Amino acid sequence: MKKSDFCFDLPEELIAQSPAADRDGSRLMVIERKTGALGHRHFYELPGLLRPGDVLVVNDSRVIPARLIGRKPTGGRVEVLVLPGERGDSPAPLREALLKPARGVKAGMEIFFPGEGKGILRGRISETKWKMEFETGIPFLTYLEKYGQTPLPPYIKREGPGDGEDRERYQTVYARVPGSVAAPTAGLHFTEKVLADIRARGIPIISLTLHVGYGTFAPVAAEEIEDHRVEEESYEISEEAAAGINKARRVIAVGTTSVRTLEAAADEKGIIRAGAGRTDLYIHPGYRFRRVDGLITNFHLPESSLLFLVSAFAGRELIQKAYRTAVAERYRFYSYGDCSFIF
Repeated sequence: MKKSDFCFDLPEELIAQSPAADRDGSRLMVIERKTGALGHRHFYELPGLLRPGDVLVVNDSRVIPARLIGRKPTGGRVEVLVLPGERGDSPAPLREALLKPARGVKAGMEIFFPGEGKGILRGRISETKWKMEFETGIPFLTYLEKYGQTPLPPYIKREGPGDGEDRERYQTVYARVPGSVAAPTAGLHFTEKVLADIRARGIPIISLTLHVGYGTFAPVAAEEIEDHRVEEESYEISEEAAAGINKARRVIAVGTTSVRTLEAAADEKGIIRAGAGRTDLYIHPGYRFRRVDGLITNFHLPESSLLFLVSAFAGRELIQKAYRTAVAERYRFYSYGDCSFIF
């Protein structure tokens, strides 16, 4: 299939630049795969849409303030995005990083950060990606929490650094394990009340962990979608989580990261295997889902790998219909936007 098959017209003003006043006040489009019906709700109504026997699976990865502003020896400004390390939680100082701008840098160059932090370029990986050795004087994640900034997506174009309110709102209320450079954004709509209402209905909420890398924003360059590749990301599913998921009558995944983790960990019979691993699973139309029965997800970019995934789950025609309706009804798109529930 061609990338252009997943294009749609999106007015720029529908790209959400800031979070809704209330997390659970976001709009919720209900998309029924069997009938093609579309419904319009609010996110706080989600508990009433779930059924006995459902299990809700969430990604508890926590966004780290991975954006550092540094200076070259010449005094030139350089922005550094620290990418997730192995399993995302290692304080090891040798990490991959994206540099912006990446002109005029070379191996061995030192980049100076606030608080007497320093990064030494140890080798180029690509045009903008380097191996960087960090010297921070304190544990690396502690240093990032103190001096780093929230790495907001490139389509959020507000003035000033990604910090302040974003430190709290670009984070799920159940975020626990540090390691992501982007939020699993479908989870941003949950509040403690919504979670409590779901549990009160007897529906388990089960956590797994997948650390979201910068690849989630990477544009699709290939014209044929089958030629695209996604970057590896690390994940972990506990024995308890796997057992709970395997008992479910219907598995509802919160976000595309949860979908990719579940599908990567499922065998041919749909049984989830516990453990830690890495996955570059790329889901596009033609993929046969093994374990996911429902999906809660935001509205994605045209021609993006995330749009390919939801089209694989619900069918391209139904998703195109849903997205045309979302534009007509003035839904908010992308990370801080509204949400959908597809089942």
